[in-house]
Amino acid sequence: MLVCWLPEIPHTVAVDASRMVGVAAFVLNDRREVLVVQERNGMFQDTGVWKLPTGVLNEGEYICHAVVKEVKEEMGVDTKFVEVLCFRQSHKSFFTKSDLFFLCVLQPESAAIELQNVETEAAKWMPIEEYAAQPFIVENKQFNFMANICLAKADHCYPGSAVLTTTAGVAEGLPSNAITPKLRRTRQVACNSWIVMRNFFLGPRPTGPC
Repeated sequence: MLVCWLPEIPHTVAVDASRMVGVAAFVLNDRREVLVVQERNGMFQDTGVWKLPTGVLNEGEYICHAVVKEVKEEMGVDTKFVEVLCFRQSHKSFFTKSDLFFLCVLQPESAAIELQNVETEAAKWMPIEEYAAQPFIVENKQFNFMANICLAKADHCYPGSAVLTTTAGVAEGLPSNAITPKLRRTRQVACNSWIVMRNFFLGPRPTGPC
């Protein structure tokens, strides 16, 4: 894109595409089994690590649509988007760009796994405790944080964030999505959530009132 900035102030036009947006799918069934994959390529090739399904958004995709599509395309499992659990931001990541990564909860609507994607080596339903106890997951700060968030969610002590339909600011009436914190119904749920987050960052301490 060619740009000629006319005002006599520093320009505010982005140099080029500056960010990538990725998603991870936390799909938990009623037997406390989580949907996990082994990747055929990349850093996890031939490592034996079972990880959550992940993907990158295309231009014009919404987070809640893209993560459902990713699970369907990789494993043939039908799911329904529920909420965003957490997200992280990093810089100088892929191709030196900044990276936004969203961990999303999906509700399974089918159970049979049929591998669809050439990037996926294997997939299965694994007990969530077994997934979280893998040595790589335990030793890697980012993956361990995600696993602990998932465990807290499975135990109903961590609320996520809802996605609400809104209107875009560019043109009135265009659909958009806004991520907002879920309403906490009781003070105790809010207290539990604070304790969970604190323990992940600073380590556990004796329990007590907030």
